Amino acid sequence: MMSSENRSDFSASCSSISEEARAKINLALHVTGQRPDGYHLLDMLVTFTDHGDRLDFMPSPTDEFTLSGRFGETLAGDGGTNLVLKARDLLREVIGPLAFPVRIQLEKNLPVASGIGGGSADAAATLRGLMRLWGTSLPEEALAALALKLGADVPMCLASRPLIARGIGEKIEPVPELPVLAMVLANPLKGVSTPEVFRQLATKNNPSLSLPPSRPLAADWLAAIAAARNDLEPPARELVPEIAVISAMLQAHGALLTRMSGSGATCFGIFATMAAAEDAAAALHDARPDWYFQATETVSGGA
Repeated sequence: MMSSENRSDFSASCSSISEEARAKINLALHVTGQRPDGYHLLDMLVTFTDHGDRLDFMPSPTDEFTLSGRFGETLAGDGGTNLVLKARDLLREVIGPLAFPVRIQLEKNLPVASGIGGGSADAAATLRGLMRLWGTSLPEEALAALALKLGADVPMCLASRPLIARGIGEKIEPVPELPVLAMVLANPLKGVSTPEVFRQLATKNNPSLSLPPSRPLAADWLAAIAAARNDLEPPARELVPEIAVISAMLQAHGALLTRMSGSGATCFGIFATMAAAEDAAAALHDARPDWYFQATETVSGGA
């Protein structure tokens, strides 16, 4: 560990490091079984958006953690349960003396517990950012195993690129041909319990995800996504009727396809252009300023 004097000198000479924690969107989520330990087996087509949380990391005399952003206050009482702090502490155990104290600033722009991987994305961004700040790296398999300890979604959030995830989320296959999609994220800011959604699921051995072998055109992808499903959406709609309302609002404002992401309650609408998505988000915000609407683009699979 650095001495206080060396740490102060290093802090003065080192600018902050930033990482984007992109929203994770389940374009499709098929529940295909359940393991004896209770974990559900899933087939997921996943992409990530330009919009998300932001984390800044800087050397500090002592560990600090601060919150800002629209949804920062929601996490203010989270204490040691926050995945950012868990990721910091778990990585520090592995890194050892190189892991000097750090100030972490989380700008929380995504709704909390909303089916778009906010906490998992924050944890993944923390791993990426602290490895850069601490000047170290881990072998790919070791990093994946560490990420999985933080949650089933964290390994895919480490990639933050279009992918297919299977198992409990740890079996990842990149999908570089997935195009950029213009999208509106929509959430009624009403909580939905993930365990309760799974408990209400009528069938847990559903058909697996099947995509056409060749999908070179954006229109082909839209059809392939439309032919898939989110098995968690029907039970989530029963628990939170606003999910059906917000999906209908997206359709009424021109979405080509709407679906719930994850276990909810965030829904997404895919639009023909970014301008159409921005117009829809503005109109939807005017109609329900107390809800969450955000126009964004997904990241390119080939980037």
